Amino acid sequence: MSIQWFPGHMNAARRNAAEAMEKVDIVIEVLDARLPQASCNPMIEQLRKHRQRPCLKLLNKSDLADPVATKAWLDFYNAQKNVHAVALSCKKPSDVLKVPKLALQLAPHRGSALKPLRMMIMGIPNVGKSTLMNALLKKRVAAVGDEPAVTKTQQRLYLGNDMVLIDTPGMLWPKIAHPTDGLMLAASHAVGTNALIEEEVATFLADNLLVHYGRLLSARYSFATEGCDGVSVIEAIAVRRGFRIKGGELDLEKAAHVLLQDYRTGALGRISLETPTTRAALLAAYQEHISLGEAAAALEAEEKEQEQGRSRS
Repeated sequence: MSIQWFPGHMNAARRNAAEAMEKVDIVIEVLDARLPQASCNPMIEQLRKHRQRPCLKLLNKSDLADPVATKAWLDFYNAQKNVHAVALSCKKPSDVLKVPKLALQLAPHRGSALKPLRMMIMGIPNVGKSTLMNALLKKRVAAVGDEPAVTKTQQRLYLGNDMVLIDTPGMLWPKIAHPTDGLMLAASHAVGTNALIEEEVATFLADNLLVHYGRLLSARYSFATEGCDGVSVIEAIAVRRGFRIKGGELDLEKAAHVLLQDYRTGALGRISLETPTTRAALLAAYQEHISLGEAAAALEAEEKEQEQGRSRS
């Protein structure tokens, strides 16, 4: 299943962000620590690099992510030019207090009443931007909800006399190149429910968990995972929880929803869906696929040319 979700307001949000980018000093990009690169919007990267703006990457929900994977991601991002990355939870006031100081380090020439530090907060839907805004300003200035794309308009707010915050709506991008990225985003609730089938997303998640976190599945649902695949995990959850529909058949839809919710809330444990290593393998496989496609196209063109030559002779 290939998941695509790009509501109309996101297109307007992209145009507004491009215009505002010219007048900001740094970009604060909020990522999901459980899938940092899959939750990194390439449009945001393109906009900030075009304007040569430094970026503070906040790996939010780090309390839900595998700490070993998070450490690897921090090393990965902190090796990049004009990027500083930190792991935190926007729900922890002590973590949020660090953000203004970290932002100021990326633009030390700003941060006074005459030259306030202008920060643009960006990220995909439901990643925690609004929670961050409310925590920084210590009041509710942005709507927070469990559904993605709650914020739909840009806001300009002041953090004291020396800092300005520009909050942008959550933005995905028009075409998600890698199907697994779409599934990871769906599992983490970054796309609307109308763009996905929960059973398929939960099956993908279960397959991933079987490879890397089988013990957490066993601990949560009390069944052995040996010999299981994603589908049988959903079935086993339905059996263990007694989820059945009229006629006695297993209620796989309800079981799928339970698995997704347990992952999203952290009830399953601290889980990361990708690491720099798995990301590199994904990109390598994708490039290989493209190369094979190009080779096939070239071969087809060559055969067509030879056939035309034979017909002319």
